Amino acid sequence: MAAAGGRAAWVAALSALLLAGCSARDRGWRTTDISGIMPPLKFTLTDSKTGGVVNAHDFRGKVVLLYFGYTHCPDVCPTTLADLAAALRELGARARDVRVLFVSVDPARDSAAVLKEYAAAFGPEVIGLRGDSEELHRLTRRYRVTYGYGRPDAHGDYEVSHSSAVYVFDTRGEVRLLARPTDRPADLAHDLGRLIAEG
Repeated sequence: MAAAGGRAAWVAALSALLLAGCSARDRGWRTTDISGIMPPLKFTLTDSKTGGVVNAHDFRGKVVLLYFGYTHCPDVCPTTLADLAAALRELGARARDVRVLFVSVDPARDSAAVLKEYAAAFGPEVIGLRGDSEELHRLTRRYRVTYGYGRPDAHGDYEVSHSSAVYVFDTRGEVRLLARPTDRPADLAHDLGRLIAEG
């Protein structure tokens, strides 16, 4: 019964996201408007750049993009982060008002040093965050993000399946948009510019 209930909740959430997307362009957004569907930004994790503990309040005043992935990801993660970096380049100087929070769903392999180097390759606005299994579970459950681990091969390597969407929060920490792999960097840059202008 619990599994069925979880499935029903996921279906309801997905339906709400899709319905929100139907009217997003009517309001001028080029990515998917999910205002009010997800809770405000809230987390406590470790910043791989500094080694210190950070939380959502540390990013107030910035437009925040929240993305879950892992450094051993063969294609989706580097492609997504490259697209986000391209959107930030389109913003020019306004990119200083944006932070991309890349949360590892593979903390066993993504040490702080590994995550720091990986995130830095995509630009100074990208910050690698990690937490223990409890912190990660709490955050992914909050935003209905799924992930799972594949069977290790002979070398101990394994793949991690994970959600590919990027959640976009305004400067007050309220969720506003959902960016998907099919969205063009130029369209995301347009929407980020609007959120920056809102202040």
